[in-house]
Parts: sequence; C-alpha cells; structure tokens
Amino acid sequence: QYFDSFIRSLLQKSCGVIPYRQNGGQREYLILLQNNHCWSFPKGHMERGETEYMTAVREVYEETSVQIRINTDFRETVHYHPLPGVSKEVVYFLTETAQTEIKPREGEIAQVEWIPLESAESVLTHENDKNVNKMQGMHQKYFDVNINHIIESHGILLLQENKMKL
Repeated sequence: QYFDSFIRSLLQKSCGVIPYRQNGGQREYLILLQNNHCWSFPKGHMERGETEYMTAVREVYEETSVQIRINTDFRETVHYHPLPGVSKEVVYFLTETAQTEIKPREGEIAQVEWIPLESAESVLTHENDKNVNKMQGMHQKYFDVNINHIIESHGILLLQENKMKL
C-alpha cells in the first residue's frame, strides 16, 4: 500500500474540462481563479475507480456547480513537472453548457469568469493551459469549416441532424 501511494505521488493524473457557452452569438469559456492566484480551467485529480470522463464531470461540478455532459471528441493531454521528480498528466475535454448560474467552490475557487477565446491566452496563468486553449481553438475552426462544408454540400437539414448527434 505504501508503494502504491508513493508511485501515485510521483505520477499524478488529473482531468478537466474547457466549458463554453454561447452568449449573444459569441462563444465564451469558463475559467477559474484559484485561491493560489492562478487562472485555469476546471480540473482535478482522478479518484480510484473513476474514468477520465467521470473525473472531469465531477471536478467541474465541484468547482463551479456547472453540470455538464462531455459531448465532443476533443481530448487533449498535457504533461508537466509541478515539483522535481513528480510527473503530472492532465486530460482536457471540451463541452458546451447552457447553465448560467455558477457558484465558485468556497475555500478553493476565488472567482469564476466567462471570457471570449481571444482573451483566454492573456488571462490564463500557466503555459500548459494556454497551449490547450490554442488546441481547442483549432478544433473549433475545424468544426466550423466542416459544418460550413455540410451546409454547402447537403443543405441545412443534414446540419440539423448532425447537431442532434453531437
């Protein structure tokens, strides 16, 4: 048991979400100001028996009270070393929410903000979060290009059917 605990302390895994919403035709992303004065996306450590999805859904709810369902194929992983000898992997998912009420977790989260994609890079504290943000921006452009192609090729009815499947 000591050995398992020791290994888990050296190889850490967290999962998180890049939640977004549509607001007046603009996409906004949910970011958190943690009590350690870092702006980031909701994320946290996996608990024993959880899948990556379960962890991501639980963490965003615990930190913001936002209920989500991961409904895209976006999955990006970042690796870094928070301390010497410690390796951390963070898996991020992208999901949309229509929920407007947000409650930061008392004692852990100081502030929660919805910001446009263009502002995220200047607001996020860590380079890893900035890189994931860029990746999801590229993912969105890919999605937009494919949706426009569907409209041009097959008409609006096919677009509506595809939105239901997402």
